[in-house]
Amino acid sequence: MEMSWRSRAECIITDHDRLTREEALAFLQEDETEILGQLNAAYQIRYYYYKNEVKLNSLINIKSGLCPENCGYCSQSKDSAAVIPKYKILSKEEIVEGARKADARGAGTYCIVASGRGPAKKELAVVMEAVKEIKATTGLKLCACLGLLETEQAEALHASGVDRYNHNINTSSRFHESVVTTHTFKDRTDTIHAVKQAGISPCSGIIAGMGETEEDIVDMLFSLRDMDADSVPINFLHAIDGTAFEGRDLLTPLRCLQIAALARFILPTKEIRIAGGREEKLRSLQPMALYAANSVFLGDYLTTKGQEWEKDIAFIKDAGFRVEASAYNRSAEMYS
Repeated sequence: MEMSWRSRAECIITDHDRLTREEALAFLQEDETEILGQLNAAYQIRYYYYKNEVKLNSLINIKSGLCPENCGYCSQSKDSAAVIPKYKILSKEEIVEGARKADARGAGTYCIVASGRGPAKKELAVVMEAVKEIKATTGLKLCACLGLLETEQAEALHASGVDRYNHNINTSSRFHESVVTTHTFKDRTDTIHAVKQAGISPCSGIIAGMGETEEDIVDMLFSLRDMDADSVPINFLHAIDGTAFEGRDLLTPLRCLQIAALARFILPTKEIRIAGGREEKLRSLQPMALYAANSVFLGDYLTTKGQEWEKDIAFIKDAGFRVEASAYNRSAEMYS
């Protein structure tokens, strides 16, 4: 099958062809012995659009826990018994300091994340003030992730300087109620549409390994294609003790690679980021994911630790990739 997937990759590149749902399902149903061929085919697409460059992202959790939603995967949910730090929104100064650290490490994008259904007026004001100062003092691209948004809130964030807004669909519309019932799949897609209308670049991704079917994985990725998300984080469930999904372990490293490769086939031109859970689920195969993905998170996540950012840089270099040098990333030369 290797030559067949390479042939499909060439059609996607030269003819702007699009993978069908039937092909996507067949991709996931390939035997594990075919995964290297699939990954190689995905790399042809990745290289055409992004060469061997890797975008670096760094995030800060500016408000932890205290969330009224019941997302089964999340340690910050009201129903979670996970032992995590819980605090109200950080100060503007703390958010700005986090940005300076991210900039010094060579991150191109700084993600400002807060728990909760959506931002309160005071919380939104703190974020906007921090964004203005970060824009004035660093070369970072700024992404906000503050929950569900109204159009007016999205417009205010755009005016303050927010470049991108993240709101993951997480799963398929069919499987959504098995993950969370305090908001709908449409609530999530409505937020993405609101930020697009406000002129903000949309970021939305998935969490694989929650119990979804292969058809659900295909549906997730096709939903993101239909939404025209610019940046797509591929998260792998890190089943945290105390959450509803505690003990759920449904992914192998090879399956994670296959999902990342399929994402590249379905979303050939998009920034695809290996994100939460990659250290635990990909383990020693983390560098191989870069043959499909062109972006990674540096350092820690929301309530879970990532690996040391120096190790992230090392595996990027060891695999033959280089940190993207751009107007947003003034420190990339240190990793070239």
